[in-house]
Amino acid sequence: QVQLVESGGGLVQPGGSLRLSCVASGSIFSINAMGWYRQAPGKQRELVAVATSGGTTSYKDSVKGRFTISRDNAKNTVYLQMSDLKPEDTAVYYCNADVVVHWPRNYWGQGTQVTVSS
Repeated sequence: QVQLVESGGGLVQPGGSLRLSCVASGSIFSINAMGWYRQAPGKQRELVAVATSGGTTSYKDSVKGRFTISRDNAKNTVYLQMSDLKPEDTAVYYCNADVVVHWPRNYWGQGTQVTVSS
């Protein structure tokens, strides 16, 4: 089976930075898109950033210029560098990936809490 494990969340002051990591492990043949979603209390889960295997990236408008998604395909890892964090960025951040084992299937990580507060 495939597992996605996130790390790097925590408490940070407004204006601070955090780097999230997500490692995919298991019997992986290939990985297509990898991305980050977030869910704040009482709100729906939303897409933050996504990166294709070819390097194309896209972002939620409110994080453009502050967040950067990147991948290390050799390590089956995706990163989210978050800068100039704001209280409204507070949420549980989830890693998501389209993984091919025998066929494509979508997987989620368990989530990591990011809290932006003074």
